[in-house]
Amino acid sequence: MTNPLIHKFVTYLEHERNFSVHTVRCYTTDLAHFAAFLGGPSATPDDLAGPVFSERLRRITPLDLRGYLAELRRADYSRATVARKIATLRSFYKFLARQGEVQANPVKVIRTPRQEKRLPKFLSAADVERLLNAPSGKDMLSLRDSAMLEMLYSTGMRVSELVGMNLEDVDPIGECARVRGKGKRERFAPLGSYAIRSLNRYLEARAACGVRDAEAVFINRHGRRLSSRSVRRKLDKYLRLAGLEGHATPHTLRHSFATHMLERGADLRAVQELLGHRSLSTTQIYTHVTASRLKEVYAAAHPRAN
Repeated sequence: MTNPLIHKFVTYLEHERNFSVHTVRCYTTDLAHFAAFLGGPSATPDDLAGPVFSERLRRITPLDLRGYLAELRRADYSRATVARKIATLRSFYKFLARQGEVQANPVKVIRTPRQEKRLPKFLSAADVERLLNAPSGKDMLSLRDSAMLEMLYSTGMRVSELVGMNLEDVDPIGECARVRGKGKRERFAPLGSYAIRSLNRYLEARAACGVRDAEAVFINRHGRRLSSRSVRRKLDKYLRLAGLEGHATPHTLRHSFATHMLERGADLRAVQELLGHRSLSTTQIYTHVTASRLKEVYAAAHPRAN
């Protein structure tokens, strides 16, 4: 059973904010974890769903929050996880304040821990070339894998966006694809010539096979929509074939797309739009990899560089 206050917040995220299933699940898990801490080891699910605990949620103090942070540190959670849990609580109590359930947001006084700056891993252009050339078969599944890898690198889309694509979302003639991103936001992604050629070959082979999920672009051997887990397994296979095992995840192709675009002079805001980032600060993490590009620009433009 879910506490009514938490349930109201989750419903708001789903129906008014249009957050993805994955994001809503993360919020729900974080709030359930906090509720379990606040309720104590003897609290039952019925206790946490009851009106007494709702009142406990309304009356939390900075001391409660500091105790929770101390518990997270004892459990050795990473800084990123701690920051996410604080952000969840901040959003939850901001919502309760707007609803009149609490007078003020008690999480405002809690500082988010400073994040470790982890740079995104990416493949060189040569390594990407080796990976994209790894699927060599002419059967439908090999052609699908080739199209799948080309699409990921050509658009920088997330794997969840790739497997969620429908045939109506792809326009090979117009050389673009509609991408349904986080929060049900849509964007259009240009398709490169290699991706279009691979996609057309795959779709021609796909049409000759038994398809159960007729809407899905990428299907498995049983004719059903391909899963994100299957994409990861396929990528691992082709990384081994390309001699790059252990070097990448499906998200690495997204990082590589952004890195290579910026290295070749793409505008940061254009890359932000292509990636579907809400905030430019999210995209700015890729600017570290453009150092060589900046040096070239500096050497060419500054009167006393050489």
